[in-house]
Amino acid sequence: MKVPRGKQFVAMAALVALTVFSGWVGCSRDDEALRGGIVGPDAEGSSIAAKGAGGRLVANQTGATPPAELVTLSQNGQTLRFWPYTGGALDGTPSDPVNLVFVGNADPVRIRAALLALDGDRSAFGLPPVAPFDATWSDAIGDVQACYAEGEGWQGSAIQLALGSYAPARVHLRLFRTGVPFGENGTWTLGAAHFEVLIPGTADHQVLSWERAEQIVAIDLIRSGLVEPAGGAMPTAAINAAPAFRSIPAVIYNGLPTDIRAFIEGPLGDVAEDVPLGNDGSAMLLHLSGVAPILADARSEALTLHYQQVIPKPFCSDGPLDYVLVSGPVDLSRTTTVDAEGRYSYEATIHGRLSVTPIDVTANPPAPSGETYFAEVGDVQSGEADAFGTQAMAHTRRIAPHAGGSEMLGTMLRVSSRGSDAYRAWALCP
Repeated sequence: MKVPRGKQFVAMAALVALTVFSGWVGCSRDDEALRGGIVGPDAEGSSIAAKGAGGRLVANQTGATPPAELVTLSQNGQTLRFWPYTGGALDGTPSDPVNLVFVGNADPVRIRAALLALDGDRSAFGLPPVAPFDATWSDAIGDVQACYAEGEGWQGSAIQLALGSYAPARVHLRLFRTGVPFGENGTWTLGAAHFEVLIPGTADHQVLSWERAEQIVAIDLIRSGLVEPAGGAMPTAAINAAPAFRSIPAVIYNGLPTDIRAFIEGPLGDVAEDVPLGNDGSAMLLHLSGVAPILADARSEALTLHYQQVIPKPFCSDGPLDYVLVSGPVDLSRTTTVDAEGRYSYEATIHGRLSVTPIDVTANPPAPSGETYFAEVGDVQSGEADAFGTQAMAHTRRIAPHAGGSEMLGTMLRVSSRGSDAYRAWALCP
């Protein structure tokens, strides 16, 4: 079983606790790793619209075509065929690996209830009493993603959870209903978890480990008492990329303390190239035989983050040397409610007015190369989940009027088990 219990995990966790979460060494501010920039939390980010594109639809997807890399899992005579990744659109481009599979009493609303009910004492599993290892679970602010399973098709991450605060480090878990029965009264649910840190001077996170997050989620569901005592936690066969999936940019990796490098089992010294994000290719399958009670409640979170970072221009770019200094506050908020019938819903917003200054990164030191202008950032998300289905929707908008002409980027993702799915992106570039 892949759940960590040995001395190695205890030692690593203790080292991380001593040095990492009181602060993180800043990274370089002129690296392409930060191309996500003002695109949004957890954005993979690339300049999807180039200068001169004019006003045009960049993407228009309906999700009618399943992703190409479907896999099949069988458990107790029950079968699920699904895409072992998540994505920010509906075209089958993978973002994160699916590393958790829940069966039995595995409704996402009940998994959320089970995790929220836990205390932060993980000492029996060797985790030290410091953040985020001693934190309790909460609802998370993060990008909406989609996953696919044969049956109801595309599903959105209406339920996102976090162990730890938005900054500096947390475990982030997205849950995906499949609508596929497991046995007489059960269901299949998919999960994608990662351990991440906030990139200094941005509202964006960098994933540091898939495996550590998978282990911590498994630990907590075992602690909940819901996992089948005999063989209820076991790794699946290989379902996605191994031995690694994606990477940590070298400029960010070299800003990490040595102890966190050991914790995520990376090189202990500085590196010249990006560090692969280790992934063993399997997921942890958790058979939930117990039933978590769902309690009516309402929760909210609001925070302000401050951008102060030189990044590759995220849209309407002139090319690979087109960099900007982005500065200013971004306000993030989320409200979540569960009613007496167990119906879950949430709304989240991200808003900011940021100054944008062109930067000549070929100069030594880099220097402003144009007039400062302002960009409006506005995101809205909403989601619902109950025993009969889920739906999630996210709109993003970036508007930057300036002397050279207005620039705009917008996206819309809608994923519903009750209706049509859609992803659209559009851009306006001078």
